[in-house]
Amino acid sequence: MPRLTRWYVKTAMLYLLVALLLGVLMQGPASPTPIPVVAWPTYLHLLVVGWLTQLIFGIAFWLFPRYSSERPRGNEGLGWAGYGFLNVGLLLRVLGERLPAPGASAGWLLVASAVAQLIAGWAFVVAIWPRVKER
Repeated sequence: MPRLTRWYVKTAMLYLLVALLLGVLMQGPASPTPIPVVAWPTYLHLLVVGWLTQLIFGIAFWLFPRYSSERPRGNEGLGWAGYGFLNVGLLLRVLGERLPAPGASAGWLLVASAVAQLIAGWAFVVAIWPRVKER
């Protein structure tokens, strides 16, 4: 398993654990420290972007057909860039959603988060695209 895939998968599992913990804490009075339902977008982003998307990116990077015998995974630098931008974007999103009042700083964090995640998606597509070929 390539090193980048291991990083994607391990990070995805960490986000899954954090999302599940947040889900338990959002259960209200049954929870020892209830978190309001306003944490729902954060919970969804941790699950969808942190867990699912990251796991898909990592496994696809590993299992898609080889690019060439010299460079089996193609441009690994783009894969690492995608990993970095995806995680920075997700962390900015979580931070931006948790600021006490929706102000200018929270808005800019959310915009920066969206841009980082967009770059991550493009980096992934550009890195994987040459590996999607007919036999």
